Amino acid sequence: MEKRFVYADNAATTRVRPEVLARMLPYFTEVYGNPSGLYSVSRDAAVELDRARAKIAGLLNCEAREIYFTSGGSESDNAAIAGIARKRGRGHIITSKIEHHAVLNTVKALEKEGFSATYVDVDENGIIKLDELKKAIRDDTILITVMYANNEIGTIQPIKEIGELARAHKIPFHTDAVQAAGHLNIDVRAENIDMLSLSAHKFGGPKGCGVLYVRRGVNPRPLIYGGGQESGRRAGTENLASIVGMAEALELSLSGLEQKNARVTEMRDRLIDGILKIPYTRLNGDRTRRLPGNVNVSVEYIEGESLILLLDLNGICASSGSACTTGSLDPSHVLLALGLSHEVAHGSLRLTINDETTDDDIDYILDTLPRVVDRLRAMSPVWERRPE
Repeated sequence: MEKRFVYADNAATTRVRPEVLARMLPYFTEVYGNPSGLYSVSRDAAVELDRARAKIAGLLNCEAREIYFTSGGSESDNAAIAGIARKRGRGHIITSKIEHHAVLNTVKALEKEGFSATYVDVDENGIIKLDELKKAIRDDTILITVMYANNEIGTIQPIKEIGELARAHKIPFHTDAVQAAGHLNIDVRAENIDMLSLSAHKFGGPKGCGVLYVRRGVNPRPLIYGGGQESGRRAGTENLASIVGMAEALELSLSGLEQKNARVTEMRDRLIDGILKIPYTRLNGDRTRRLPGNVNVSVEYIEGESLILLLDLNGICASSGSACTTGSLDPSHVLLALGLSHEVAHGSLRLTINDETTDDDIDYILDTLPRVVDRLRAMSPVWERRPE
C-alpha cells in the first residue's frame, strides 16, 4: 500500500477546525480590546466574552457565572484541587491511581504540605472500584477528584455514581474531563459534578485555553492572584480570541455527536479487531466502556518507543501513552495500575482517532502495523527467547 499520512494521536492534541480559526481571526485585529475596559472596543470584547461563556455553560448545563476561563486542563485541575485544599487548610483527598499527572502531581504536592490522600485502585479494565472509593471516605475528606475518561486507555468512569456518593457525604467532587469534553455529552447538573476541567485543544480548538466549571456555592481559593478578572476567580486578561474559538469548537464537536460517535466507534472496533490478530497483543481498557476514538494495546516483545518511531517513518502519528510523559523511560502508571508487568507495559501503543479519520486511514494502519511489529520482533533477542 502506498505511503500516506495518518494522524492518529488526537488524544494528545487535535487540529484546529477551519471554522474555529475563521471565528477567531477578528478577535486579533478588530475586536481586540481588553474586556475589562470601559470604552467601546473593550465593551465589544466583553460582550463576546459573555457570549462565549454563556454558550459553553449551555453545552454543559450550568449557569454562565459558573464558567471560568483558564490556560488549559492542567491549570484548571490545579485550581480546583489546590484551591479547595488550601481553602480548608488541612484534610484528606481521594483520587484514583490512573489520573493524569496534572491531578496526581498536584495531590502529591499537597501531601508535602500536610494533606493526606488515598489513591483508589481500578479493576483490570481501568474502572474505579466504587466500593474502595466508598470505604476511603473519612470525616476529614475535603475533596474527591476522579477523571471522567482516561487519557491513555479511554475508560469512562461512573461519574454520576461518584458524584452521588460525594453529594451524600457533602464532599466537593471534581472531575478532569479533558479527554471527555467534546467527545461525550456532559451534564454537570445530572451527573452531580461540582467542578470540571476541560481544554480546548482536545476537541478542535486552540491550545492554551481551557475552562474550570465551579458549581455555585463551591468556592476554591484562587490559584492566580492579580486583577479582578473572572469574578476574582482567575486573574489575568482573558484570551478572547481563543475563548471564542473554544466555544465554537465545543459547539461544533457536540453537534450531531451521536452520529459522529457511531461512525468513530465502528472504525475504532475495526481497528481493535485487526490489531488483535497480531500474535501476543492485548487490548488495554474496557472493550465498550471507552471513548469512541481510543485504542490502546500492548504489543509484547517490543519497545513502544521503537514502534512509534517506525510508524512515524511510515507516516502514522501515534503514541505510547500520555503525550505529557513522552520520552520517559518509566512504564505507564495507568497500565501498571491495570496489573500489567513492566515488560508488557513498555510495549504499549495508543491510537486515537476522531470524526476526521477515514476508512482508508484505518486500512493503512492495519496494513502497516503488522509489518512494523514483525520487523521489530525480528531484531529482538527477547522475541527469540519467548516461551512457545
